Amino acid sequence: MTLPYFAAGGLRIDYIITADQQVHLRQMGGNAIYAAVGAKIWSADVGVLARVGENYPQRWLNQLEKAGIRTDGVVRVPGWQDMRTFYAYLDLETRDDTEPERHFSKLGLPLPDELHGYVDSTPGQDSQEYAPLSPRPDEVPSSYFDVRAAHLSPLELASHRGLSPALARRGIRIHLDPGERYMKPTLMDEVLSFLRWVDVFLPSEQEVESLLGKVDPWQAASQFAEAGPEVVVIKEGSKGSLVYDRASGRRWRIPGYPSSVVNVTGCGDAYCGGYMVGYDETEDPVLAACYGTASASFVLEGFGALYALRHARQHAEQRLADLKERVEAL
Repeated sequence: MTLPYFAAGGLRIDYIITADQQVHLRQMGGNAIYAAVGAKIWSADVGVLARVGENYPQRWLNQLEKAGIRTDGVVRVPGWQDMRTFYAYLDLETRDDTEPERHFSKLGLPLPDELHGYVDSTPGQDSQEYAPLSPRPDEVPSSYFDVRAAHLSPLELASHRGLSPALARRGIRIHLDPGERYMKPTLMDEVLSFLRWVDVFLPSEQEVESLLGKVDPWQAASQFAEAGPEVVVIKEGSKGSLVYDRASGRRWRIPGYPSSVVNVTGCGDAYCGGYMVGYDETEDPVLAACYGTASASFVLEGFGALYALRHARQHAEQRLADLKERVEAL
């Protein structure tokens, strides 16, 4: 069967301190997995495109395959590679990905041996060169060539700049969530230059502010859309998301779904994965946002990268129906 979708990004090894000070060490993580999970809730088949080191557990790749997430696009890079991600949640929406020793010390715990030498979760994201673990255009397997849509999760600048045109030229619809550390004024021209290849652009409100300063979000959405994307979605965390359609100039606010929040890791990525499937299935930018919101709501309710896959599409359809009733046209 032809693969309809894939998510490109990182497969990571997560070390997390939750807002209620629970410690979770060496967990399966990464934005490509969470985006794929968000898509898999709606689609029978989805793949990931990523690079991993020899130290990435094979059992995790086996678990992905068993869950129906294809790993044809996972390339092993020789030797030990740094795939660590550390997050300390200060509350349910605010997190710090630096100085793990300080956060463990506050809990009266020593720094885990695996986190010695750790800097942050996105080193080199503003680099003009490929990072060792960033997927390259020539690594897209032939089994992914005929997908209808691909989501590019946050990566460094060089990877987004290379993958976007390579995939768009194959007729693949491109959804892109930018790397937070390259969304800064000095790289504005770089960002706008590859947006011409992007169909749906999905920054967070923090990334918009980092790039453009304190601006009206609709002004920002219009500016991004002028560079190429037909739809701009600004993710606002628990407040929901804003959707801007370039062709009509119409604007909508989609509220968050009232989940019982356990852990927010990966919920923005899951939103993007759900959005990708929703937009492909319906061609409706607002209904797609409801798909994405439903996907994120399942991820919020438990811990672990694959937690949300215990929910079938029929459960997501119930949340979709509720969300459709609460969309606000602006």
